[in-house]
Formats: sequence, structure tokens, C-alpha cells
Amino acid sequence: MTQAISVPPAGVAARPSRSSPIDRGGARAGWGFIAPFGLFYLLFLLGPAIVMLVVSFFNSSTVKSGLGTFAGFGNYIEMFGRADFWDAMWHTVQFTIYTTPPLVILGFVLAVLTNRIRRGQWFFRLAFFLPFVLPSATISLIWLFIFTPGTGLWALGEQLIGLTPGPGVLAGPGTAMIGVALATVWWTLGFNFVLYLAGLQEIPRELYEAAAVDGASQWEQIRFITLPLLTRTTTLVILLQIIASLKIFDQVYLMTQGGPGTATQVALQLVTGTAFTDNRIGAASAASTILFVLIVAIAVIRQLTDRTKEA
Repeated sequence: MTQAISVPPAGVAARPSRSSPIDRGGARAGWGFIAPFGLFYLLFLLGPAIVMLVVSFFNSSTVKSGLGTFAGFGNYIEMFGRADFWDAMWHTVQFTIYTTPPLVILGFVLAVLTNRIRRGQWFFRLAFFLPFVLPSATISLIWLFIFTPGTGLWALGEQLIGLTPGPGVLAGPGTAMIGVALATVWWTLGFNFVLYLAGLQEIPRELYEAAAVDGASQWEQIRFITLPLLTRTTTLVILLQIIASLKIFDQVYLMTQGGPGTATQVALQLVTGTAFTDNRIGAASAASTILFVLIVAIAVIRQLTDRTKEA
């Protein structure tokens, strides 16, 4: 008697066994690719964040070994009661307000204009993105030269339009943060520009051609085609820009050192001063945790808002 052999139906591939050597080899390869990033994430991101949270409940110091005495929520209560902490938080929010709208709007406008260029598009990509790859120290030196009172490019521009050069943009309490914001916009604009340009190139040109045939103007094409199809890109750009602005430190430290006075002292600069000038690691960790919670809250609220709109 011959034994019946089951043949899978046509078009249905035989499923490999869960314990097949191919699956085990693919899983090992996958873990091998993930391992370097996982190790980096654990050692330099997740690990320090956990240590920061733990240390924030102790009176830790750079001049004493160990965690120190247990403080509970004392460091948090102290930070919430310090006027300089709230000033630093306001300066951080102020910088975010100054930089986020222009970086989002200019990035979108420049990407739309560049996307319409048929030839030589690579030049504009390079021109707009090149400042972003420069280190913060280089950017700060460039803009310190621009804002130099009397001899800087900013002072020369004021003279050309008939204005009397003042003591300098970075020397005034009301204009110093604006100067840092201008430098930041010029420096980081290329990142948002590239994100928008990538999103624009995913939109089929046939949609614009059909809209043009129907008599839609350039503005109507942007309003009814480009903006709706770039909603996810815009959400990503805004979220990344807010987070990056709330973590501002380099430009302020290198250009103004928080001055004049404390007019441009931001949250991370307060954290640095508390930790390495006052030698109070516990209090600095509490301030860092508050800023971290603020950033996470903004990200979560943004995600919930987007999901609500989609629903």
C-alpha cells in the first residue's frame, strides 16, 4: 500500500519550522545588528537617566563620595522655590518661542522653492544643509564676529541703513536672546529643510499637474495638496524642534555665558552651574529631571493630539 503524501495547495508556500536553522541564524544576525545601538543606548542614555533620577533624591556632591544623605523631595522643593530656576526655565521657553516658528516656516518655504527647481537642486541642498554640519563652537565664533560692536557685520549693516550702532546685540538684556536665536536659526535650518524636501519628493507630481489642468493656482496647490500631505512631516519637524530648543546650551554658553547678567541663562546652564560650580549633583539632577519630564510631557501631548485628529 502506498502512503499518501500531502501536497500544499498551489500558491501557498510551506512554512518553515520555528526551530529551523535559518530562523535561528536570522534571529542571531538581527540581535547582532541591534546590539551596538542597544549597548550605546543603555550606557549613555538609559543608564545616566536612571542614575540622574536616583541621585535627585539625595544630597550628592562632587566633593564627597557616594550618594550622600537622603533628601527625599527636598531638592525638587528647593528648585521650585528658587527664582533663578524659574528665570532659567522662562529663558528656555523664550528661546523655543523665538526659534521654532521661523525654523519650521522657513524650512518649509525653502524646501518648496528648491523642490520646484529642475536643475542644480544639489547646490541648494548643500548650501542650506552645510551650516548644520559645523560644530557649535564654529557657529558661535562666526556670530560673535557678526555681532561685534562697531566693526561687526551687524554694525556695518546698521550704518548702511542710517542707524547709529549700539553697544551690540549680545550686550543688551532685551536683545541677547534674539541674537542667540538668530544664530541658531541660521545654523539648524538645514535639518528641517532636508526633512521637508524628502517629504515633498514623496508627493506624486501627477497631483500637481492635474490640479494645474483644473486651474488651481500655485498657492491653491500648496494649500490643498502640499500642506495636507505633509502633515506627518510637519508634526515630526515641530516636535523635534521643540525638544531641541528646550535642550539649548552650547550657543548660550559660548556666545553670552548666560549674560548680560542672567538674561540668557537657560535651564541646562543652571544645571551645569549647580553641579560643577556649587558642587551639588543632587540639586542639579532634580532640575534635570524636571526639564526631562517637561520634554516628555510635550512629546506625549503632541502624540495624543495627533491621534485625536486622526481619529
